[in-house]
Amino acid sequence: MSSTAKLPILRRNVSMKKEKLDIITFKVPESLRDAMKGIPNRSEFIRAAVVAALDSICPLCKGTGVIMPNQRQHWDMFANDHHFIECETCNAVHVVCDHSSQEFVHVHETD
Repeated sequence: MSSTAKLPILRRNVSMKKEKLDIITFKVPESLRDAMKGIPNRSEFIRAAVVAALDSICPLCKGTGVIMPNQRQHWDMFANDHHFIECETCNAVHVVCDHSSQEFVHVHETD
């Protein structure tokens, strides 16, 4: 991977009408069940929530919180030329390239 390569962003198609749908069941606490009672289409709501969560998964660990030793070697090489900055306004943490000629800019939506 070149130093200018961008990390992949997971994209999922929320509209699944053309795909065969499988049934997945899972347990939820009563409080979550009760909170979802007023949602007209709970299945669509849950599908959209899962898709949104998948788009936020760490591209390295894929949501496990652990990277494998071979991934760690690649991360260590990457980290040699990158550092983290925490935004003083929103506390979001960003990876910044040490070799970038651009000043780090983090834009917030105006209220």
